[in-house]
Amino acid sequence: MPCSYVVSKPTSNVVVQWYIEVADARKQIAYKFPQGFGVDAGTPLTERLNMGEDLSLSISPVMVDDARSFYCQVTAGPFGVSEAKTEVKVFFAPEKPVITDNNQAITVSHDTTSSSEVGKCTSRNAYPQPRIIWFKDDNPLPDEKSQKEKTYMILSSVKEASGLFTITSTLYMQPVKADAKSVFHCTVEYVMPENKTLHENSDKFNLSLLYSTENVYFKVKNRGPIKEGDDVEMVCETDGNPQPEFEFAKIQGSQLKGQHGTLHMKSVTRNDSGSYQCEANDFDALEDVELIKTLRLNVHYIDPVEVTPESPLIVSKGETVELQCKTKSSDAYTLHWMKDSKMLLNSGALTIRDVTLAHAGVYICVGAVPSVPGLQKQANVTLNVRGEPEIDGSRNGLVAKVGEMVTLNCSALGYPSPQFIWTPSGKESVTVVGNRVISTVTLEATATVLENGVMCEAYNEHGKKGRNFEVSLKSVPVNGQDSNAANRGNPMFKTAEKQQGGSSAVVIAVVVCVLLLLILVALLFFLSKKGKLSCGKKDKKDVASEEVKGDIVVEMKSSEKGNEEAGLLNKPHA
Repeated sequence: MPCSYVVSKPTSNVVVQWYIEVADARKQIAYKFPQGFGVDAGTPLTERLNMGEDLSLSISPVMVDDARSFYCQVTAGPFGVSEAKTEVKVFFAPEKPVITDNNQAITVSHDTTSSSEVGKCTSRNAYPQPRIIWFKDDNPLPDEKSQKEKTYMILSSVKEASGLFTITSTLYMQPVKADAKSVFHCTVEYVMPENKTLHENSDKFNLSLLYSTENVYFKVKNRGPIKEGDDVEMVCETDGNPQPEFEFAKIQGSQLKGQHGTLHMKSVTRNDSGSYQCEANDFDALEDVELIKTLRLNVHYIDPVEVTPESPLIVSKGETVELQCKTKSSDAYTLHWMKDSKMLLNSGALTIRDVTLAHAGVYICVGAVPSVPGLQKQANVTLNVRGEPEIDGSRNGLVAKVGEMVTLNCSALGYPSPQFIWTPSGKESVTVVGNRVISTVTLEATATVLENGVMCEAYNEHGKKGRNFEVSLKSVPVNGQDSNAANRGNPMFKTAEKQQGGSSAVVIAVVVCVLLLLILVALLFFLSKKGKLSCGKKDKKDVASEEVKGDIVVEMKSSEKGNEEAGLLNKPHA
């Protein structure tokens, strides 16, 4: 705290004194005389006060009681006396407010006339004294102190030994049932330097209210239509707190055991359809409150599908087959026929005219209720068509060399199921895929097999059919390995084979040309040694002008290659 003065004429007889007020009287706390300066003993500030040469006062540490007026008085002898006052204000921010006594349950009743304590909000160690504000759903409650009101607050304040304030505000209310969902908290409002008003919020809390039932709710928890085999949950609850005990029953039926307001029914059937009731045993409810609620449970069903004629059905080729299926359901249903996972007809009547062996197989009639997802049943009938076997077009065999093993498949239709004879025979196995019987044989590709092939004969009591399988050598191996017979029909593989064939032809042509050239050179060399060949390094015109000796004329062009060959032919004899 600075203190400065101005005297009209210079003088050395100046006295400066600092004062405070204690019990309505001034008390000196520091001074400066011409002989020196210092701090007075025996004051509340003696141990914490320091006076500087510039006449300013410093207090450390500052305490709450230091919030007072300080006077600086200057006496300048004949020039008179003057003083000035400084007001010191002390601020201390409070701790976060804490909510207590808010865990007790409060009973809400129609005849309640007194308010109940909701909770206490306490904020400690503040200066100056702060203010507490209560909030409900983030809206401030009126600062009401009259206990005649339904909602009011009682404030208490304690000044600690440190001089700081601890304040507590207790909230009283006559809560209603809707307050069970409300959120409460309190705020401490305090002032800091420069007239700043700040706030600190407590944690939020809910009220624990007890109130009787006014409405009962009974519903099925499952979503969508219910079908046979489903698990069902029925839930009964009230708008009271706490929830009462519940009793379940099927109307015109027996009592049912539920748990915590929930009735569980496992794998319901059509017999579980009907009306159900729930009764809430709330003895505090008003007399006009309806504590019993009912609901209707509908369990959808579909009867097993009946197919005529019964399975298995045996007919001859060329006959007409009529299949019928029917069912019953709790709601509109559909029927459709399927075979090999394909839809055949969206109806319950299926007619097949001029049946063939290919018509044999398993026919499935599916009954479904579109309004109830997942509710469907099905039945099937096996159709067997009598007739001699029919052999499908199967693949021939390919081997890389004679003596290699080859595997062939022979697929046939027919009823009774055909049997097979392979000529020549090998290691045989039989599999059934749908209405087809497939015989697989593995045997050695001998020269006889490559020449005559392999015969597959399928027969039953109605006749016999045969097919000859060709077994041939692969023309061009791919990378030294056997190519897959199934790939030989692929255009990509055909193109690769053509490219390989073309490459082989080029290689053969080059080899033949080199051999012919070597034979020609050897012949010329032989004739030269016998003296029957005369040639030299001449142009074409020179050779033409000379006399032809013998039966061979050699024309040498003046190229580098020609010079090399001329040198070879004119090489002196050893």
